[in-house]
Amino acid sequence: MAKYFDVHPDNPQPRTIGAVADSIRNGALVAYPTDSCYALGTRLGSRDGISRIRTIRDLDDRHHFTLMCANFAQLGQLVHIDNDVFRAVKASTPGAYTFILPATKEVPRQLLHPKKKTVGVRIPDHVVTQALLAELGEPLLSSTLLLPDEAEPLTQGWEIKERLDHQVDAVLDSGDCGTEPTTVVDFSSGEPEIVRRGAGDTTRFE
Repeated sequence: MAKYFDVHPDNPQPRTIGAVADSIRNGALVAYPTDSCYALGTRLGSRDGISRIRTIRDLDDRHHFTLMCANFAQLGQLVHIDNDVFRAVKASTPGAYTFILPATKEVPRQLLHPKKKTVGVRIPDHVVTQALLAELGEPLLSSTLLLPDEAEPLTQGWEIKERLDHQVDAVLDSGDCGTEPTTVVDFSSGEPEIVRRGAGDTTRFE
């Protein structure tokens, strides 16, 4: 049965954020809010967490997982990024964008696209997510909480708790955060390719 944590959207309680971060460090799979919609998150090296996300979302090995980063210092350790791409990414973060880039050796192999050796990274613009990342002190392996055969992600914490009670370990609820996933931009070739149009404005990448 999943633990349920209710936090204030603008001033999340440090004790609650600390408890969720501790559970992630111990291998928990959590549902948490972002600036686009709710996501599933687990520790970067958690094979069990990765497997459970794949099961919940019915994902194949070509799915790009996202590494949720607190800042550019974290992001730069995970992906190779040249000056031109850096400027484009920097201008769009924090925000509702996921960028696909070549991964460094810091990223576990099971997270990489099998052929491209790429991974998704992003820096969210959400108070609760940033508080969780700051407390955790490391990137959070994530995937949009979009269930198989459903058109939109789950967006209410109580519903997530009800429907995934025996599949996740915790639900962090700060209220409705929208139903539109991030805009995904693939920079793995050096030039932007819009893979998915979502919450982020795509104008600068066209």
